[in-house]
Amino acid sequence: MFDLTSRDIKYLSGVGPQRASVLNKELGIYSLHDLLYYFPYKYVDRSRIYYIHEIDGTMPYIQLKGEILGFETVGEGRQRRLIAHFSDGTGVIDLVWFQGIKFLVGKYKAHKEYIVFGKPSVFNGRINIAHPDIDDVSELKLSAMGLQPYYNTTEKMKRSFLNSHAIEKMMEIVIQQLREPLPETLSPGILAEHFLMPLTEALMNIHFPATPEQLRKAQYRLKFEELFYIQLNILRYAKDRQRKYRGYVFETVGEVFNTFYTRNLPFELTGAQKRVLKEIRRDMGGGRQMNRLLQGDVGSGKTLVALMSMLIALDNGYQACMMAPTEILANQHYETIRELLYGMDVRVELLTGSVKGKKREAILAGLLTKDVRILIGTHAVIEDTVNFSSLGLVVIDEQHRFGVAQRARLWTKNAQPPHVLVMTATPIPRTLAMTLYGDLDVSVIDELPPGRKPIVTIHKYDAHRVSLYQFIHKQIAEGRQVYIVYPLIKESEKIDLKNLEEGYLHICEEFPECKVCKVHGKMKTAEKDAQMRLFVSGEAQIMVATTVIEVGVNVPNASVMVIENAERFGLSQLHQLRGRVGRGAEQSYCILVTGYKLLEETRKRLEIMVRTNDGFEIAEADLKLRGPGDLEGTQQSGVAFDLKIADIARDGQLLQYVRDVAVTIVDADPTGVRPENEILWRQLKALRKTNVNWASIS
Repeated sequence: MFDLTSRDIKYLSGVGPQRASVLNKELGIYSLHDLLYYFPYKYVDRSRIYYIHEIDGTMPYIQLKGEILGFETVGEGRQRRLIAHFSDGTGVIDLVWFQGIKFLVGKYKAHKEYIVFGKPSVFNGRINIAHPDIDDVSELKLSAMGLQPYYNTTEKMKRSFLNSHAIEKMMEIVIQQLREPLPETLSPGILAEHFLMPLTEALMNIHFPATPEQLRKAQYRLKFEELFYIQLNILRYAKDRQRKYRGYVFETVGEVFNTFYTRNLPFELTGAQKRVLKEIRRDMGGGRQMNRLLQGDVGSGKTLVALMSMLIALDNGYQACMMAPTEILANQHYETIRELLYGMDVRVELLTGSVKGKKREAILAGLLTKDVRILIGTHAVIEDTVNFSSLGLVVIDEQHRFGVAQRARLWTKNAQPPHVLVMTATPIPRTLAMTLYGDLDVSVIDELPPGRKPIVTIHKYDAHRVSLYQFIHKQIAEGRQVYIVYPLIKESEKIDLKNLEEGYLHICEEFPECKVCKVHGKMKTAEKDAQMRLFVSGEAQIMVATTVIEVGVNVPNASVMVIENAERFGLSQLHQLRGRVGRGAEQSYCILVTGYKLLEETRKRLEIMVRTNDGFEIAEADLKLRGPGDLEGTQQSGVAFDLKIADIARDGQLLQYVRDVAVTIVDADPTGVRPENEILWRQLKALRKTNVNWASIS
């Protein structure tokens, strides 16, 4: 059997140790198997030759056959370029090179026939092709080539002469070496039932498709397999966990819960809150360990649902704990929950890194005697020194800031793992939720509490500052507070901080009657907290900040959010920022400020923001516009797999389809012993051993 995984890339003809090292570092390609699974990003039809009189500047890549009439060099220094006038008898176009001019002058000869390949564009009314591929006519293989693959390469690779063409040549050599079919990675049953192309044929056709139809079939087969194993892994893991871990049974809804419900509930629960509470009660009362993801926009009342779930744990003789990603957020939850439980005999404590000495010892002792019934804190609550008497429910806020490993550490606090409720205000599109949190059941709070008015979002251009500042003056005169947010991005951090400082000074000049505070991530924690407190207390009317305020400052009186350079933010991020206002009963506004020059995609983003307040609609649009890799927070959230060919945004339907296939298999063969599924379990095991940390996809 030809085992590709054990064949080192450096022994492939034409590679060698030096190029192998570049492939290792730049693309993570170590073996022939890695190379075969490095797929083209596009294909070009080289099956026909065009005439010059047929082409215009809007066409994709094309081929021409003709001769160079003559050369000329134009421009000086960095502007210098070489131009060749090329004709096929039906017209003349320019071939242009900006680099490697010395090398090219002697390479191609006038009045010799060549095949030219490239993308035509128009410059000064003439059609030209920049940096074309030029081959001798004798090398032309028309229909045999079919579609030519193009591979993504990096600058470093190009410097080692590893361009797309070089990778294509390497692929040809590997494919020629496949004398016999590779071992199949899907069972015969699945291949037949879903009309999938065999693996070897799919790999050959993904790199060198004879026809567009063959390419489509190859892509479908490889996408199906990639998404199928991700789902099989998650479902198998969830099934194992259900079998292994029994959950605590919370049968009673008793005195603590009922007292709160009748005496302390600040307002009538929304229909969505009631529905979600029912789902949580069913989970916690059913004997299986709850793992539920609670999604809801900022201000939808997730904290209230979480608190009521904790009170059910208390009624059944257990403790509850809540983890937040930052001290500010933990403090805020602590204040909110103490306020909600006012007058009730429930001891709530706050444990963060800054709680030290006697105070800390008292809390730790109270946890062991069960005097402390609800603990709220940061990562500090999962440290080894923190132990509970009987922890029954854990609420984790803003999941994407806690890794899977940290969630798992909570389970070790008990003989039996507690119920887990994960909350997020980042709406995650269904397709992504199925992939990221496939082991969690999902609940959604999709309506706002009574009295909340939807936020009005407006897009303004830089030129309209005068009217913008008039509006802010008016709002402040009515007693409201205002956020002004600037982008801060690693790549341009210095410039961004300078913009923020200048913006801050400018705002101080424009609003001399106001106290203005400023907050950014580069400040020391104490300094940042002091500035935040000025705003939270109402002492400062305007806060100039970077996106540090995205998670969790609750200022009901802040009713205006101005986002500078809004074109530089992603949709989900704009939506998260907008959620900082609209927390009181007053009408709130979010104003997106940009220059006039905007890309089409940016315009679309801003239009969506102005049109809708629905976080899920925004998340779906964001996924389509940006792809899953950039989705706010998913990078830290345990997307341990790097999709090689499938695209969660575009292949959502296929994802749902393969998930159903995987469900059928796991339900019919929960312990993985059926002979017809042997290939599947073996392949899953092999994938778990690769450099992808499959075990953590949960």
